[in-house]
Amino acid sequence: MRKLIHLLFVLVFLTACNTSGNTEENNTETATTENVATTENSEQEEVRVGEWLSKGEEISPEGAIDIEAFKTKIEGQTEINTKLETKIMSCCQKKGCWMKVDLGDGEEMRVTFKDYGFFVPLDATGMDVIMEGKAYYDTTSVEMLQHYAEDAGESPEAIAEITEPKLELAFEATGVLLK
Repeated sequence: MRKLIHLLFVLVFLTACNTSGNTEENNTETATTENVATTENSEQEEVRVGEWLSKGEEISPEGAIDIEAFKTKIEGQTEINTKLETKIMSCCQKKGCWMKVDLGDGEEMRVTFKDYGFFVPLDATGMDVIMEGKAYYDTTSVEMLQHYAEDAGESPEAIAEITEPKLELAFEATGVLLK
């Protein structure tokens, strides 16, 4: 009996040593979603395409259209696949999991990233961007609009003023280039 207890103790000790030796794996498994996203954002492999920083699927700058061509292309459509060059006006300050881009004339379009698969740097505001993916019209719920406002650092009062859903042009990017 004593040998059995001793053997169990040794097995438990060896198992504990083996699993605690890989702290990076353990930390990833036990981290909260926010911490994982933040870690992923800061540890994403930096890939360059010429002078551009690439995120998501690898894309090239060739074939990107400007805002005016984009507005013409989306006119009368409910969704289009396209590659667009514009400027980042703001981005999520918690994870970099969305951004708003300039559509000209004071208009902006929210951009999310396919399957939540990549993020932009938290300091991406003001950067030039080329993004490839799907532009579409979508009704954003009050709950989601409030969530976006919170991510953007809006005051509780401003968030509380959001009481109606909004039909807006949105974009789901499969890949982006930042400069």
